[in-house]
Amino acid sequence: MTAQEGQPAGRIALRSDRDVARARRAVARAMEDLGARAIRRTRFVTAVSEIARNAVVHGGGGEMTVFVHGDPPGVSICCQDKGPGIENIKLAMSDGFTTAGGLGHGLGGARRLADSFEIETAPGAGTTIRMAAQL
Repeated sequence: MTAQEGQPAGRIALRSDRDVARARRAVARAMEDLGARAIRRTRFVTAVSEIARNAVVHGGGGEMTVFVHGDPPGVSICCQDKGPGIENIKLAMSDGFTTAGGLGHGLGGARRLADSFEIETAPGAGTTIRMAAQL
């Protein structure tokens, strides 16, 4: 399941914590409309929250598009920012790595909570993350 295969269900500009909350609600609503169990919603919404917050904090803002899929049923997101990019993806994906003084479970945790996870980034070129959750 990739974002390109689904139907767009919403687009959220990510500029503040309020926008991160809007992204969380949009994904939760899309999953609920598809009949996802509460635990599935919670896991994926947590992953989406981390990615959206990273776009705001590290990427200087960005945009997230939510997609709904029918066969197999699920939800995916594509989050893009125009920030500085990630210099070392392997290091950034490892538990304990942080650039903002947090716990360091961000990208790696999001990857574990999603059924699929793709990241495209390069120093100076921004970051694009695509994630999906099947129901």
